[in-house]
Amino acid sequence: MNAIIETRNLVKRYGKLEAVSNLNLIVPEGAIYGFVGPNGAGKTTTMRILTTLMRPTSGEAYVAGYEVTRDPRNVRRAIGYMPDFFGVYDDMRVWEYLDFFAACYDIPERERATLVDDLLELVDLTHRKNDMVDKLSRGMKQRLCLARTLAHDPQVLILDEPASGLDPRARIEIRELLVELANMGKTVFFSSHILSDVSEICTHIGIIEAGQMVAQGSMEEMRRQLMPHREIKITFLTVEDRERAKGLIGSIDGVDDVVEIEASEKGRPRLKIIFTGEDEGVALMSQRLSTAGIAIVGFSEEERSLEALFMRVTKGLVT
Repeated sequence: MNAIIETRNLVKRYGKLEAVSNLNLIVPEGAIYGFVGPNGAGKTTTMRILTTLMRPTSGEAYVAGYEVTRDPRNVRRAIGYMPDFFGVYDDMRVWEYLDFFAACYDIPERERATLVDDLLELVDLTHRKNDMVDKLSRGMKQRLCLARTLAHDPQVLILDEPASGLDPRARIEIRELLVELANMGKTVFFSSHILSDVSEICTHIGIIEAGQMVAQGSMEEMRRQLMPHREIKITFLTVEDRERAKGLIGSIDGVDDVVEIEASEKGRPRLKIIFTGEDEGVALMSQRLSTAGIAIVGFSEEERSLEALFMRVTKGLVT
C-alpha cells in the first residue's frame, strides 16, 4: 500500500530536550492507524509537525505527497485536524459553527447549507442542529469538532486523543464513526492511550516511546511479534481424558509442547498446547479428540494481547 503519511529521521528539540528522535513513521493510505505511547512520548509533537503547526528541527515529513515545511498550504488542504484540546464557540448554534468553518475553507455559500446537513447526519447531530453549542455534552462536542474537520472533505484525518475524557458510550460512538470514515476512503491517523480503542478498530499501529518509534506495522504483524507461537488451552472432563489427549495432540505437526496447567475453577484438568502451525492444525486437534471420544469441556486459544505488547516494548511505562 502507498504511504499517505511518512516521516524520515524526524527530529524536534526544545533546547536540550529531544521530544522526537529520528522518527520514521509510515501510514498506509486508507488505514486506521493508532499512534500509541506513554504520556510525554512525543505523540502530540509529531502531530503538530504533520499538521504544519510546528517546524521540525531536522528531518522530513510528508502528508498526501506534500512536504510539510515546503508546501504547508497543500498539506492543510489535505488534512482534517482535531487537537487534544479543541475549542468550540459557545455563543453559536450548531449549524452556525459548521457553517463558519466551511466558509473558512472557501466553501461557496450556496453549497454550505447542504454540506452542514450532511455533516450533522454523519455525526448523528441533526436533531441538535439549532441548539447552542454550549448545551451539548462533551461527547456531542467531540463529534461536532470531528464534523468540523470534515468540512473541506480532506483525504487524511489527524486526531489527537479523539476519545479523551469521554464516557464509555461516547467512546464507542466515536470508534464507530472513525470506522465509517475509513470505509468512506479516509485515512484515519489518531493518537490514544486507550488500548482497547486501538485494538478494536485499527488496521495498523505505531508505538512511540521517548520520541522514538519502537514498533509499527499491521495489527496482525504486531501480535505475531508479541507471540510468535500460539497457545491453545483445553479443559477435559476427567484426568483420564487429559492423559489420552497428550499422545494424540503431541503427534500433530506444529505442536512444540504439551504442558499440564492449573485446573479450572471447577477442578477440571487442563492442557496448554504450544503451537506454531496454522488454523488447519488447530482444527485437526479438535477433530482427533472428538473422534477418539475424549470429553472436552473447553477449547480456546489465548489472545495475542495488545496490552502485553505495549507493556513489553515501552518497558512498562504506561501512564
